[in-house]
Amino acid sequence: MIVVILFGFFLTCVCADGVADVVLSCTLVEEGMGGGTSFTRTPATLILRDVPVPSDESLETLTPFVPTSIPDPDAILLEVKVSSPEIPNAHLLLHADCNEQEAMCEMSRYAPHGSQESPGSAYFMVSLEVDGVEFGTSLILQTLVVEKDQSTLIQSKLGLPLSRSGTLLSEVIFLVYSHIKSVNAPLRGDVILNCGFKQQEMPLAQEVAVEWRLQHGGKGWKVLEIKTRLDEAAGSAVVHAERIGSSVDASQIVGEGNVSVILTKLKVLDEGNYICTVSIGLFHAQQVIQLQVIQPPHVSLSEEKLVLNTKSSQMLSCYCANYYPLDAQMEWLSRSPADEEPTLLPDQGSLSSHRQHGDGTYSLSSHLSVASDVSPGTVITCRVSHPALQAPLSVSLVVESPEPGSYWWVLGFLVVTLLFIYQVMS
Repeated sequence: MIVVILFGFFLTCVCADGVADVVLSCTLVEEGMGGGTSFTRTPATLILRDVPVPSDESLETLTPFVPTSIPDPDAILLEVKVSSPEIPNAHLLLHADCNEQEAMCEMSRYAPHGSQESPGSAYFMVSLEVDGVEFGTSLILQTLVVEKDQSTLIQSKLGLPLSRSGTLLSEVIFLVYSHIKSVNAPLRGDVILNCGFKQQEMPLAQEVAVEWRLQHGGKGWKVLEIKTRLDEAAGSAVVHAERIGSSVDASQIVGEGNVSVILTKLKVLDEGNYICTVSIGLFHAQQVIQLQVIQPPHVSLSEEKLVLNTKSSQMLSCYCANYYPLDAQMEWLSRSPADEEPTLLPDQGSLSSHRQHGDGTYSLSSHLSVASDVSPGTVITCRVSHPALQAPLSVSLVVESPEPGSYWWVLGFLVVTLLFIYQVMS
């Protein structure tokens, strides 16, 4: 097996008509003779031709790429035109290095199911991703036949004929892509996981098969499978949905190559890595989309108001309920009448253990001892941070002064009551 891993070095080259070339510095990784974890690494380069440049961007900012004047048969330069079929969002590769975004490119020799490579031609599977942006695509490339003559060079490692510029010329024949690689969706809500495919104008085959699988916690299972023909109406599709509430629009497959899956009434068990695999003819490729189910917490205090007890401390509890995932942080803050900003309390009280409910959500509570000498008018706040919240959620109350003369009023009432009873008895 041969794999190419990109280390994130880019070169962008100017072309005409609003397109440019992107040159990716890669490493060719070959599995060792003994298999297992033994690998050998060789420098390699991937050249993407005719990458569309956005209309609002100046071509003057892009540096021209010039191949070496003397081709090197030991160098591995794979050249591919990305305009037919077009790689969705390929323009995101233009400035990934300037934006300090890590890029990943893996390439391996690909063997179509049940076929044999013709002499002088080969297939490659290429996976491209850019960290921090919604870009992911898997390409199947086929090297082009080169007319050989006495001056034709052969790539020393791959045994394939080189073009006059020293590159391995190839074309995209099939690709699977995703515009959204990671999705957060609310518990009991609905979500669309994006996936699509493109192929050459001359179809590889008329039947397409789509499979969605979920992997989580070391286990995997099928979500949905659909088979349909591109030359027939969507009604001919055969669907097997193993997850209730999952669906793919067959008309979108035929019309646009859109194989996105819809999941309704999400549960905690639905989160994980979804593998979208598209098979057409002898070829198949896939994308992985991560789904994170989230549920923001409900936060409340045990008391609506707190009247100062000058004789002893009082317990105040904060409840953080029905949240997911587990990561929740609770903090106690206070702001006395003399302070402008709240500060963290030195004593953060005690935390209960996490409690998990039947729907997979969690609850947590924190208990604070409010001292008897706290100043009336002090604002006590419970603040909760959680991944499902855009900002921390806070609930507060104000410590109230004890009612003046309440002790003597109660004592007087008791005295009057006793006197009345005494008079009645006598």
